[in-house]
Amino acid sequence: MEWENQTILVEFFLKGLSGYPRLELFFFVLILIMYVVILLGNGTLILISILDSHLHTPMYFFLGNLSFLDICYTTTSIPSTLVSFLSERKTISFSGCAVQLFLGLAMGTTECVLLGMMAFDRYVAICNPLRYPVIMSKDSFVPMAAGSWIIGVINSAVQTVFVVRLPFCRNNVINHFSCEILAVMKLACADISGNEFIMLVTTALFALMPLLLIVISYSLIISSILKIPTSEGRSKAFSTCSAHLTVVIIFYGTILFMYMKPKSKETLNSDDLDATDKLISMFYGVMTPMMNPLIYSLRNKDVKEAMKHLFNGRLFSK
Repeated sequence: MEWENQTILVEFFLKGLSGYPRLELFFFVLILIMYVVILLGNGTLILISILDSHLHTPMYFFLGNLSFLDICYTTTSIPSTLVSFLSERKTISFSGCAVQLFLGLAMGTTECVLLGMMAFDRYVAICNPLRYPVIMSKDSFVPMAAGSWIIGVINSAVQTVFVVRLPFCRNNVINHFSCEILAVMKLACADISGNEFIMLVTTALFALMPLLLIVISYSLIISSILKIPTSEGRSKAFSTCSAHLTVVIIFYGTILFMYMKPKSKETLNSDDLDATDKLISMFYGVMTPMMNPLIYSLRNKDVKEAMKHLFNGRLFSK
């Protein structure tokens, strides 16, 4: 009961780069610029996918969801991180930490599932083009996108409830920029093996299963592309999925780099965790959302044409 009483009014201290004041100012400017690029880039993709009727297809519907997701995902942590860079009091309330943890988990899970849905869409488009309008009808792709969001919210709600119910004692220093779930769990003065098991199961279901779907889909896609007799046909087929594949590689590559390192989980709240590890973690939440609109706009003719029509035709038509 003594521990439970201490969890009523808990304030966490986000250590971040507290020992590097010069780096804090530098990264404040850098992250702020990247955040503005994220808002402008993803906001533009959402706008053109709504305004241009040529982009009212399943692929761009998923892309619009992904762009909105990236805006939400970065907004859950970047503004508070920017404030902490300039603030001497780098604290967050227990309830604020719980909200940040919930939103971050929800957005991350949703993105994993959504990328799997997008891979399936590309598989149907290339391997079963004649049946594509039937399989990927509005009655199919809208529930697929909605299901991604629902799965993300439910998974995050379950994990967040189990974390906030843990008893927290005197140690309230999170050696991170935000309320990352592993960093928060390590502060609990109780056995967290149950939480870790739940996290392992949900990670397998909602991160590794979509990755498996992506691998299978692209294996079939590559096999189908190689059977196309002309090089022009192969190039055209691959161009329709190259942007999504690039995003998947960046997204999952960064996750695996962060969380497959043996020391990450063990030293997440120790003084041995250096600035490099924390910066990699921060850039994981910024780099992919910033790269997504650049990748899809630079490697996609439809998006580039839509952007030309938007800025030349609509904005300057007067």
